[in-house]
Amino acid sequence: MAAQPPQIAILGAGIFVRNTYIPRLAEISNLLVLRAIWSRTEESARGVVEIAKRFFPDVECKWGETGLNEIIQDAAIIGVAVVLAGQTQVDMSLRLLKCGKHVLQEKPAAASIAELETAVSCYSSFNPAPIWAVAENYRFEPAFVEGKKLMAEIGDIINIHVIIEGSMNSSNPYYSTSWRHNLGGGFILDMGVHFISGLRMLVGCEITSVTAITSHVDSTLPPPDHISSTIKLENGSSGVFVMVVSSRSPKVLWRIVGLKGTLQVERGNKDGKHGYTVVLFMADGQNKSWFYPFSGVTEELKTFLSDISLAAQKKDSSYQVEPRLSFLEGARDVAILEAMLESGNKQGAPVQVKRF
Repeated sequence: MAAQPPQIAILGAGIFVRNTYIPRLAEISNLLVLRAIWSRTEESARGVVEIAKRFFPDVECKWGETGLNEIIQDAAIIGVAVVLAGQTQVDMSLRLLKCGKHVLQEKPAAASIAELETAVSCYSSFNPAPIWAVAENYRFEPAFVEGKKLMAEIGDIINIHVIIEGSMNSSNPYYSTSWRHNLGGGFILDMGVHFISGLRMLVGCEITSVTAITSHVDSTLPPPDHISSTIKLENGSSGVFVMVVSSRSPKVLWRIVGLKGTLQVERGNKDGKHGYTVVLFMADGQNKSWFYPFSGVTEELKTFLSDISLAAQKKDSSYQVEPRLSFLEGARDVAILEAMLESGNKQGAPVQVKRF
């Protein structure tokens, strides 16, 4: 007999739940049962449940401490998506994990190195430990999955060039979320984990040390709003990572120069679809290009649902989370940005990246 789809709950009722989680889960509604949506307030919870009921008519509305306890005590709910303010997610995730729930937590993995260390230590004490996944989605974007395979074509890495010119201004729906303005590192940390995860996915090795200059030019944004960093990889290669939080002409680009060619991944759109163009420049002057529409969030959700279904069938601790989803991967992305921010605070002094 086929296994029943896993029953899950969502904690959070913000923009990303309304605009992304509900529509993406609706696309794969055959793979799950959405049992409940929780928020701190009844009003927020009801607002999102109303949207979700179009796709999941039996979803229940939960709020406050009472509603949270009902989700925790419901043995049928095996997975929970934690989509809350960055400063509160880790505590909530650990509370759920301790009670035996598998957790998909939105990025960033944590708000600081100190919080990461405490979280990893606490999680390692759970036995058996439920799945703790961090949703960053770039490791599931087809452009990076296929780009990683193409890295073999360009030979040994000579240089890495990452340019991120974001568009985080008052017209962006996420601009007004107060927790992002109050997060240490601001939008650099919140947005930056995506771009670091894309870089690490492509190069396939760790960044060991950084130097960085940070600045704060746009007073409407939390500091810093710009970072220029040199990075050194464990394979001996190096490069630059430049991020501007808000630009009048947004650009998102990874370019990796090798002995035999160059690989470039750039955000853009084609035929009305947003995604990434991957270009392989070869030594003979020829180049090949492919366009991959965004689908990382959907692929990530499908993977989490598959993992928790397998875990439920095994009923012991012999299951493993897909490595791209693991909390440690998210922790490593945060650690690199934290090192850059620390270097910036030290006027560009070299900083070793904390290993996780």
